[in-house]
Amino acid sequence: MTYTFDFIVLGSGIAGLSYALKVAPFGNVAVITKKERAESNTNYAQGGVAAVMSAVDSFELHVEDTLSTGMGLSHRDAVEVLVREGPSRLRELVEIGVQFTRKNGVLDLGREGGHSVNRIVHAKDLTGREIERALLQAVSETPNIRVFENHTAVELITEHHAADAARGRQKSIHCWGVYALNSIEKRVDSFTSRVVLLSTGGLGQVYLHTTNPLIATGDGVAMAYRAGATIANMEFIQFHPTTLFNSGSPSFLISEAVRGFGGILRTQDGEEFMQAYDPRKSLAPRDIVAYAIDTELKRRGEEYVLLDLRHLPADEVREHFPYIEEVCRTRFKLDITREPIPVVPAAHYSCGGVVTDVDGRTSILGLYAAGEVGMTGVHGANRLASNSLLEALVFSDRGARASVEYLRSSAPPIPSVRPWDDSGTLNSEEWILVSHNRREIQQIMWDYVGIVRSNHRLERALRRVELMRNEVEPFYKKTRVTEGLIELRNLVQCAELIVRCAMQRKESRGLHVTTDYRERDDLHFLHDTIAE
Repeated sequence: MTYTFDFIVLGSGIAGLSYALKVAPFGNVAVITKKERAESNTNYAQGGVAAVMSAVDSFELHVEDTLSTGMGLSHRDAVEVLVREGPSRLRELVEIGVQFTRKNGVLDLGREGGHSVNRIVHAKDLTGREIERALLQAVSETPNIRVFENHTAVELITEHHAADAARGRQKSIHCWGVYALNSIEKRVDSFTSRVVLLSTGGLGQVYLHTTNPLIATGDGVAMAYRAGATIANMEFIQFHPTTLFNSGSPSFLISEAVRGFGGILRTQDGEEFMQAYDPRKSLAPRDIVAYAIDTELKRRGEEYVLLDLRHLPADEVREHFPYIEEVCRTRFKLDITREPIPVVPAAHYSCGGVVTDVDGRTSILGLYAAGEVGMTGVHGANRLASNSLLEALVFSDRGARASVEYLRSSAPPIPSVRPWDDSGTLNSEEWILVSHNRREIQQIMWDYVGIVRSNHRLERALRRVELMRNEVEPFYKKTRVTEGLIELRNLVQCAELIVRCAMQRKESRGLHVTTDYRERDDLHFLHDTIAE
């Protein structure tokens, strides 16, 4: 089956839904999402949105905090756009019904690691869920938007898929839609459009331990790379320093705001250790905290450290973190007001991705990207806490305006596109091959390409990832596609991109720490890493 729309949005998180609402007045919109429409990284975001919303704050402070955390690699032009346009985008959320936490009628601004002042706008400790709720409500009330749930994107449609072979001789690559697997009816449909937004989120499932939901398999990055888009900075994977130890997959996240509220990190024998790593102690940026925890665990041979809130008023802890308190108490039998929380780092966010300009344009004409899948240059070598939801809001807005202009002025007509052809493929009942390979790639990345790396570890990882790719790709080509197989193929592709980018950067900077090159090297590596 073939569908044609004016705009196609891949993903239903904050970036995709915000974009869909902005472009809906100018054409019909398809939002394609793998599971239910509310399943996204946005929905799991506890902390909040960083924005200049008080008299004691300033654009200059937020810019400098972001640049400092990015360790020299953040693009100042993108950071300026992010910070200066952020408050307006935040007010738009309020207008559509997002209920942010207030005190005495004023936004209650929290503080997180790396921020010099309180600037985190939040909805208790369920900010992402509240934003997602309001956006989905607005989308449901917009006639021009149609949401396709349980559809997994397989491949972007470019010249390669045009029925007219002559189009393959064009110098520029255009995106004209996507092939997507209807998981309910077990068929691959064609969705065509002159404008496509990638808002597929992250790739945390590349790692064994992650805060990301099961759908975060790097689909957008992998598809864009195969289509010929520029990918960069994949070595910078942010590990959230504090997830609840032994809490399953995805790991249960203990928000950065808990440390911002006064939580103290301690070793199991009660020693406060962060002062040995950074003068900001437990409020240092995530890369420093994650590295410190990892170092302490390896030095002591222990499995977790403790996040201590026992010195804080219990009523205030429950008021500020009702979701975390309830889940820990009911699901994990842990009273966080009386017992320290056992925590470990877990893969959380990818600072790299599909390279875009400040208007969301990728290197493929008609293809835009926003949110975690994109690489605007804002985050550099490390993301400042709560800048992610802000980035999704700001650059989806700019991408919406740019793509409407592209549609009106220069977008070429959609060519005749070949339907998906799975003739000659086989139905495979060998689910064990997919599940085993998925687990194996996650273990490889966790063991060799985690918080601390080395040349030897990266070389071992590359050999194993290449072997995996050489097994998965032939299996994919001869087998009728399933959601699990599509995700496995994308995970392997993203793992290889992470490893290859990490091997190019022969220094330690931000989220990329290697024992072979312990120092930052601005002379040779003060630039983005383009995936080869």
